[in-house]
Parts: sequence; structure tokens; C-alpha cells
Amino acid sequence: MKDFSVFEIIGPKMIGPSSSHTAGAARLGRIAGKVANYDIKSVKFVLHGSFAKTYRGHGTDRALMAGILGIKESDERLRDSLSIADERGIEYEFIEDDLGEVHPNTVKFLIEKTNGEKIELIGSSIGGGNIKVVEINSLKLEFTGQYPTLITRHLDHPGIIAKITKILADYNINIAFMSVYRQSKGQDAFMVIESDNELNPKIIDDIKNSVKDVKRVYVINSI
Repeated sequence: MKDFSVFEIIGPKMIGPSSSHTAGAARLGRIAGKVANYDIKSVKFVLHGSFAKTYRGHGTDRALMAGILGIKESDERLRDSLSIADERGIEYEFIEDDLGEVHPNTVKFLIEKTNGEKIELIGSSIGGGNIKVVEINSLKLEFTGQYPTLITRHLDHPGIIAKITKILADYNINIAFMSVYRQSKGQDAFMVIESDNELNPKIIDDIKNSVKDVKRVYVINSI
């Protein structure tokens, strides 16, 4: 028999009618916002399945935008997130589409930062406010946001993983889970490390400055 957590049974504290369509959506938005360092010039939300069919009635549109702005699902400002985005000059669009063989509550974020950098992230709201990110910038991966998470984008070369984990050890960070994903040998790869400890943002600069061929470092603490 499956074990259910209290969180799954009673659901999260939130504004809105649905843990999947509101709380989960806001958390997906916050992860996308964190990956972009909340530097958002424009964002397109490509909605799949149930998200596409009910996003207006369930407030998914406002929840996704709230997350992008760093607003939590329990914050009253969630209801006004679209107006807040308008005030900040953020361009946005909600698009209904078929994203293929993915969870029914899935969204693709197409973000453009103010410097022109583009970020693409796909994630799903899988029930009870829980989420799963399955792709960043066309590279398939998986993490839930339940743990402080370090993500690196780097070239697939020997020694990079050892150097990065050595830096984490220097910060006394204990690794709970670690996964490595790559496109092909010697090409772009992602490493996802979920830790038992909050991650000091200084880790980003330490990795960038001391580990060659690391292109991006993301730190995602509490969502």
C-alpha cells in the first residue's frame, strides 16, 4: 500500500481552488523564475492537457505568473499577478498546445531575459502541490524542488563532477541525490544535485571560477 504524506492528504496552504492547478503551478513558476534569476523581459506559457483546458477557471494563469514573479501560492498577491506583471512591463502569453507524452498538468516556459538570453523549462504539477521539472534548455532531466538543488550545465569532460562535489564538501554540503544527464559524449551535460543543506549562493561563483567548461550554475533553495 502506498504511504501518503500529510502534505498530500490535506494539501498546501494556498490561494485558489486546486493544489495541482494553483499551488503546483506557482511552484513551477518559481523554479523557472529562479533559473532566470527573476530577470524576466517576456515569458510564454505553453500549456498542455488539463492545464490548457482549465487554466483560466482554476487560476493556473495567475499562479504561473505569480511564481515567475517570486510570489508564493499562499500570498494574496497571487490573484493580481497578471496586473503586477503588466505594471513591471513584462510581456506574456498563454498558449494551448500538445506537448506530447507528458503529464496532463504540464507547462513549458519560454523566457527571455533582459539581456536577450533565452531559457526553456518544462515541468509538471503531479498532485497535492508536488511538482517535477523534466527539461531545461532541451536537455531532459528530473528534479522535484523538494530539496535544495544545484544544477550545472557543463561540457562532458572527465573530472568535472569530482571538482564540483569537492567544492560542495568544502561547504560541508551533504548530497542526498545526484544525477547526470548528457546529450552525447563530450557535449553539453547537466548535473542535478539535491542536498540536505541550504546552498550558499557563493557556491555559484566558486564553481564558475574554479571549474573549467562549466557554462551555467543554478542554485534553487526553498520554493
